[in-house]
Amino acid sequence: MAAGRPPACSANHSPLTLARRLTAAAVVLAAGMTASPGRADPGPFSGLAGIWGGSGTVALEDGSVERIRCRASYGVSGARMTLVLTCASDAYKFGLQADMVAEGPAISGTWSETSRGVSGVLEGSGRGGNLLLVATTAGFKAGIALATRGNKQSVSIEADSQFRAAKIALSR
Repeated sequence: MAAGRPPACSANHSPLTLARRLTAAAVVLAAGMTASPGRADPGPFSGLAGIWGGSGTVALEDGSVERIRCRASYGVSGARMTLVLTCASDAYKFGLQADMVAEGPAISGTWSETSRGVSGVLEGSGRGGNLLLVATTAGFKAGIALATRGNKQSVSIEADSQFRAAKIALSR
């Protein structure tokens, strides 16, 4: 290990590591969700509407990492949002679609991964374009964190399957 630098992270995350990361992210999100007196709640989908593009990486179960280009489209109508996220490299592609509804900071909905034909439920919470979600179906669980600051967004996905993780930076 080089002085002053942490060891590199492995793409092989245990379910316990995933649970710890999701718990830590939930604490950070909850801390940011504390309303300030006199400020209106912007709602979880605030600032997301439109087309976003960017790049990142995807880590696979075999330890390989692919650079990916991504495009996200958010359709927001009040407390409802649709998401279409498509990412691809020369050798890998995934497409995530989701339909969500918010009740206060609580979010629920459905998702599907179009290139593999799987779908399931989506639950989580958010505020002001910052979302912490868990996507599940039989034999699969993934944590999804979106952090939005103005016209920049980071998307982090951690899963317990063949697809291990994605780190994506988007802008509009």
